[in-house]
Amino acid sequence: MGCSEVHASLAAEVLIQADLRGIDSHGTARLSGYVRLWQQGRLNPQPQMEVVHETATTATVDGDRGLGLVVAPYAMEIAINKAKQYGSGWVAVRNSNHFGIAGYHALMAVKQDMIGYAMTNASPLVTPTYSKERMLGTNPICYAFPAGMYPPVVVDMATSAAANGKLEIAQRSGSDIPSGWVQTATGEPSINAHELKQGGALLPLGSDKQHGSHKGFGLSATVDIHSAVLSGANYGPWAPPFVAYLQPHPHPVGLGLGHFLGAMRADGFRPLTEFKQHMDNWIERFKQAEPIHPNQPVIIPGEPEHQAAQERSIHGIPVIDVVWADLEQLATNLKINFF
Repeated sequence: MGCSEVHASLAAEVLIQADLRGIDSHGTARLSGYVRLWQQGRLNPQPQMEVVHETATTATVDGDRGLGLVVAPYAMEIAINKAKQYGSGWVAVRNSNHFGIAGYHALMAVKQDMIGYAMTNASPLVTPTYSKERMLGTNPICYAFPAGMYPPVVVDMATSAAANGKLEIAQRSGSDIPSGWVQTATGEPSINAHELKQGGALLPLGSDKQHGSHKGFGLSATVDIHSAVLSGANYGPWAPPFVAYLQPHPHPVGLGLGHFLGAMRADGFRPLTEFKQHMDNWIERFKQAEPIHPNQPVIIPGEPEHQAAQERSIHGIPVIDVVWADLEQLATNLKINFF
């Protein structure tokens, strides 16, 4: 695509880490989507990223239409450096693209014994409570906390009932999806994994008002405001779509997609060793919580992804046939050796 070797390697690393952690919807399966954005002229492979507004502990970064896989780590490095000096650092990003899994960026701070924050707005596929109009993205949010003996606690989740990638996985396997993930164009419940292609919408976390969808709507709104209203990116229904066959809104209110990254030193509140000891204690106590069923203990946030990474580091990362064929076709189109 014309990316520098450094940017290409970093982008590949972010995608592979998603697959390694078992988040297959955001790994190499997404590669062709980024290529299509580039082919449509919506992605700049050689961005000149820059800080356009700054204080001691905050900054706004313009990503110059670069890969979000590259722009977000650039912004997180700024947040980490500010945190090292001042205790915390917060960076809003505009003019970017899809940034992969939020966990990758938040864990950059954990590696520095800091608490990491990462969120992004996304293609408008989610309807707010009481509506049938697509107004928000799946708008993921991630908090990552370092621990001592144990892996970090990583809360990495979409603020919709399900991430769009989960629908894509169901589409590839020809499966129905659980009730409560999507609604039809007229607002009726659906289990059709292809519903979005027929004018339907994803539902907020909680699915409907009786099950707390207003809370999911509120979380998604928080991500949208932090990521886009604060940075100068497009927000709400103006956020540009990830799929290349859909064109961005003809009357944008900002520049590209937005992200929000943060790093906070735990030792700004108590000695780091104490914090980690109590994080370990927190983890141990929750793991000991009496289960409903003996064969299903409580799962700590981030635990399944850590276990997947350990297993796949040894046995390899499985790639389903549809994704393999997509990668093979991509290599043919770009005239490169696939294997």
